[in-house]
Amino acid sequence: MAVECGRFRCVMAAAGERPLNEVQFLTVAEVASVMRVSKMTVYRLVHSGHLPAIRVGRSFRVPEQAVHEYLRESYVGVETP
Repeated sequence: MAVECGRFRCVMAAAGERPLNEVQFLTVAEVASVMRVSKMTVYRLVHSGHLPAIRVGRSFRVPEQAVHEYLRESYVGVETP
């Protein structure tokens, strides 16, 4: 889900164009818990642009919907013969 745009637009696109006051933001630790990965993996996804985030001070916040979309797009189904 790497999108070439300004940070604000990336977050809005990931949030489904909902107003920011309606978007639920998760911390990196919360995202790691939902995805069952390490915090370092979440940081890598954010820095690579695969997971949109905003920076609040020295920490990141990720829209909850973006996490669900990333997981949905990353799903690998088993093909039946």
